[in-house]
Amino acid sequence: MLLLVLALAQGPIELRPGMVITQSVVIKTKTYHLSGAPITIRGDSIKVDFGGATLLGSGPEVEPDQRRDTAIVIAGGHDIQILNARIHGYRLGILARGVERLTIRGSDVSDTWKPRLFSLLEHESLVDWLSFHHNEKDEWLRFGAAIYLQDVKGAELRGNVAVGGMNGLMLVRSTGVVVRDNNFSFNSGLGIGLYRSSDDTIVHNRLDYNVRGYSHGRYSRGQDSADLLLFEQSCRNYVAFNSMTHGGDGIFLWAGQTTMDSGTGGANDNVFYGNDVSYATANGIEVTFSRNDIIGNRAWGSEYGVWGGYSFGTRIAANDFRGNRTGIAIEHGQNNTIDGNLFDRDSTAIRLWADSIQPSEWGYPKHHDTRSHSYWITGNAFVGNHVGLRVRNTQGVVFERNRANGVDSVLRWEPIPDFQVGALNADTVPDRRDTVPPPDSMPASELSRRDRSAIIVDEWGPYDWQSPKLWLLGRDSSEVPRYRFVVLGPQPPERWRLLVSRGVTELSTTRGFSGDTILVTPSARDDWSVTLVSRGTRFWYSRFQPQIDWAVRFFTWTDSSNYFEHVLEDSAISVPPLPRLDYLWYRPPPRFRGLPERNWSLRATGTVTLPRGTYSLRTISDDAVRVWVDSVLAIDNWTAHESEVNYAPLTPGTHNLRVEYRQVDGWVELRVEIIRGSARNFGSPGPH
Repeated sequence: MLLLVLALAQGPIELRPGMVITQSVVIKTKTYHLSGAPITIRGDSIKVDFGGATLLGSGPEVEPDQRRDTAIVIAGGHDIQILNARIHGYRLGILARGVERLTIRGSDVSDTWKPRLFSLLEHESLVDWLSFHHNEKDEWLRFGAAIYLQDVKGAELRGNVAVGGMNGLMLVRSTGVVVRDNNFSFNSGLGIGLYRSSDDTIVHNRLDYNVRGYSHGRYSRGQDSADLLLFEQSCRNYVAFNSMTHGGDGIFLWAGQTTMDSGTGGANDNVFYGNDVSYATANGIEVTFSRNDIIGNRAWGSEYGVWGGYSFGTRIAANDFRGNRTGIAIEHGQNNTIDGNLFDRDSTAIRLWADSIQPSEWGYPKHHDTRSHSYWITGNAFVGNHVGLRVRNTQGVVFERNRANGVDSVLRWEPIPDFQVGALNADTVPDRRDTVPPPDSMPASELSRRDRSAIIVDEWGPYDWQSPKLWLLGRDSSEVPRYRFVVLGPQPPERWRLLVSRGVTELSTTRGFSGDTILVTPSARDDWSVTLVSRGTRFWYSRFQPQIDWAVRFFTWTDSSNYFEHVLEDSAISVPPLPRLDYLWYRPPPRFRGLPERNWSLRATGTVTLPRGTYSLRTISDDAVRVWVDSVLAIDNWTAHESEVNYAPLTPGTHNLRVEYRQVDGWVELRVEIIRGSARNFGSPGPH
């Protein structure tokens, strides 16, 4: 390994792999192709000005989940400055540990590692779900990041960009960090994540479209992606005037495993003020098992504006809720204030409840009051809601000085002994509260103002609308299969034309502008493609699904040693030959009526013929799968597991396939497909 220790530098210096920088330097402006050992900065009072120099770990031809290595490591010390760097193609861009007074400014750390996503247009895959719940043993490092700060005290990050990876900025046990005027958007995991990080300031950043697990009009899950994540005892952070739209969640706060086990602590006393958390796939703001202030935010067009499960002592005031399925939802909350908010055409404005049974594995209910009680709901405005306030199993509710206009039912509750209702005014209510910050307080973009239909998630994450894209909308229901596409692209619309098509009988049009819809009629179902060009940029859609007529039989079992003992005879679950093995459900759908939720298996057989080329057999399974190719066991993952991806090589020619799948309980996921190539993409790292 080449190791250079710089004691004193005269003029701009050139970088080498493994270089250790111990003095202030200016980097010669050029592109450095560096892999393997990182550049290490070690010492005190060091300023490294990259002057726009680029560190490239891997080029654009390398798939994002093959990005490796760390570009820069800052190993301890104090008063370190990183300025004007361009860092791309790494798993970790900048990793700082144990630093006091760190500055990272004016740097672009985009296009870091991210996993392939396996969710499809019509349904998601459970492989894509994230788990940030544990990080006591540096588990978060497996997710990669543009900038990762661990045990940092006092830092300023300003004017940086980190887009197109999985995570923008991760703060672990870091305090006194100021994050301002950055753009951490269009990542497939998190814009910013905090773990045991307190007393930090996050203001005036653009944190939009950090999302996965969404297909417009089909499913809206988010899969625990978020624009901003606060986990495990992250307290007293000030989060204000950020644009955090179109995330899995806008803000996702969870008290942490410590609180779940002990009932004490929490991610408490954070202030969320003046942010735009609109158009989240799940929750504009999710705050659970904790005490926080949510004031003056805009939360439009999500499933839930605020989800506050088990929140206590929380103030939700002067927020602008609009067009959510539910404005505020709190289960098992205590001593919360909901004051001065506007609820404009949310289906249900406020919902409060408690369930009689809570998860038995939680320690929290054993040590903490989990009754739903003590709410002060005052001075709110309800406009055009179906239900204003829906309450169940909740005591001690004060509902007064609220106004309503065009609400179908202001109050719905199950009988409770302590409910105080004051006068309700029916005056015309304002469009927004005077205390909600104006739009120009946040660094919004044109994309942040679109509704959720602007969220496009492909196999590598959220689409950024900066380049043309051919996006599948669906298949027309007709005897002759026709596929509907839309040409996406930046505004104003740009021209495109057909470059080449293969295996296609008809296209409805061969030229046009972005925003156009195209109908494509393939001549064969198994292998076809369409390539367009716009301003010299090629973009395409290809489909490869070799013909397999799967014969499927279902079995039930009670003895775990014999999974194929009894054939289910119910005709409701008999299926004709299928062109594809692809199942995902929690409860059996109607077409499998009679199939139990647990303790069943299937056996599928089919034959495939592959032309010359390189191929792989890929399975996704939960709970267990094994596959034989020409009577040889090729995939053996028969121990019960959560959703996992497995591969086996396939040669050209004709092959007989046999698939056996076992469902123990919980979710069902089985997908069996043949893909081109030999790449092994395993998706998001699991819950380690």
